[in-house]
Amino acid sequence: MAGWRLVRTRLRAGIWEGVLEGSGTPPPLEARHHDRVLPGLAVTAQAGEQVVRVALPADLIGDEVQVVVIAVQGTGEVLASVPVIAGAALADDIRAEVGLLRAELDLLKRAFRRHVAGGG
Repeated sequence: MAGWRLVRTRLRAGIWEGVLEGSGTPPPLEARHHDRVLPGLAVTAQAGEQVVRVALPADLIGDEVQVVVIAVQGTGEVLASVPVIAGAALADDIRAEVGLLRAELDLLKRAFRRHVAGGG
């Protein structure tokens, strides 16, 4: 099974997508969260590529970090991991802080422009 690579392409509407790269017959894959195999993993051929889709269950979304791994069945070789960060865990994340700073900066820019324009 060596030589296979799974490259993330997007996460949209709770569906993680990636392209499986390698030659020959694709290995059987599974998506796992802790000791649970998640249903809904699909590998389809599209435009000469093997597209992998995994539906992330709603029960993964909560106040902590969850990680789904996509691995080769039987060997456990991990080809990709999907971190799911939400709620309180995200509040302490630096990206959330940067987002808040950007929002505050936008407010300040609008207020400054109104002040300079004489609008108060």
